[in-house]
Amino acid sequence: MESIVQHLINAKNAKLSIASLSDEGKKKLITAMAEAIKSNSTEIIRENLKDLIKLPDTDPKKDRLLLDELRILSLADSLIDVADLPDPTHQILSSRILDNGLFVQKKTVPIGIVGVIYESRPNVTIDVAALCIRSGNVCLLRGGQDAFHTNTIIVSLIQRVLTEQGLDKNVVQQLPADRKYILEILQAEKYIDVIIPRGSNQLINFVRKNALVPVIETGAGVCHTYVERTAKLEAAAAIVVNAKVSRPSVCNALDTLLIDRTIAQGFLAVLAPLLEKHDVEIFADQEAFSLLRALNYPNLQAATADDFGREFLDYKCSVKLVGGPEEALAHISNFSSKHSEAILTENETIAEQFLNAVDAAVVYLNASTRFTDGQVFGLGAEIGISTQKLHARGPFALEKLVTEKWVVKGKGQIR
Repeated sequence: MESIVQHLINAKNAKLSIASLSDEGKKKLITAMAEAIKSNSTEIIRENLKDLIKLPDTDPKKDRLLLDELRILSLADSLIDVADLPDPTHQILSSRILDNGLFVQKKTVPIGIVGVIYESRPNVTIDVAALCIRSGNVCLLRGGQDAFHTNTIIVSLIQRVLTEQGLDKNVVQQLPADRKYILEILQAEKYIDVIIPRGSNQLINFVRKNALVPVIETGAGVCHTYVERTAKLEAAAAIVVNAKVSRPSVCNALDTLLIDRTIAQGFLAVLAPLLEKHDVEIFADQEAFSLLRALNYPNLQAATADDFGREFLDYKCSVKLVGGPEEALAHISNFSSKHSEAILTENETIAEQFLNAVDAAVVYLNASTRFTDGQVFGLGAEIGISTQKLHARGPFALEKLVTEKWVVKGKGQIR
């Protein structure tokens, strides 16, 4: 049977190459990567088109996959942002001298070899490569078949820069997209230090159940926005529309809208025409369905139980009326994926109750969930949004691509 073991051996050998690179050397390397991406944008777009033509225009993944001139320039800029971030490695976390004279120090060091499994997002290829290099890690990239040609050209450009800088090109590798290698990747604990899945619930669940390598989950986003009865209706409607339609195929987009029953009629009268402009399909509970039907909302479906807790990744959302903050909090607790949740309210007491009670990586007051993003939060870029609680939570970026090492210096002490 074919194997990826040589890729894994190459990655292990490449650790010495990236470990020898100074802070300035890492900055120089990432800056050169940015220039290579910009100067080869025509070639990237040509290869990207080979992937795009395989997907129908109606597939929401097509927007995630698309790389045009503007997006490529934005990716190059994000590389410069990463280069400008402080090196997270070799930071002294603590140091002290014990009673026996031993000098004990704790510092940050690279994780080692980081494997990332993801779908239809070629920007992840660039972001992960830059973040791993900046933090002194080797990365193994396993993108999906949908983005094969795009990922191939991007990785080849990065490897060209690595070679030109006198480094081992295997600091960044693209693993085969064929599914027959997935289990080998997940169980390569001899070589890979951590696996990070980024994509659908199906992908994340498969990785969680089958991995022998430690996993940091970047979970799917089932994002709620609760419109409390004191919310300013027009401002709330603008936030909801942004959260749903600005880029519906991403994980921080709105999935379920919860509306206080006492303002539902007035709020939906403001919101419905705005969503209708974008042809948003609404899956409404019985009460919301009646109100929206009275407003002649055209793209309306009666919600089923499966429409709550569902990540739509499209111009679709579910709507439910609630009797107040307690009911909203209970619904979110039951259906949230612990990604991003928002409350729109003018009541400070209720706002603080919501922000403290909701168990999610990011919680918002009077703002769109679309802001959950490593670059927006000033982290340069992100590997994903972690919805778990150990090691990393929320935008998972540079400062979490390190672990700790204890260094102990003695003068002949024995125990």
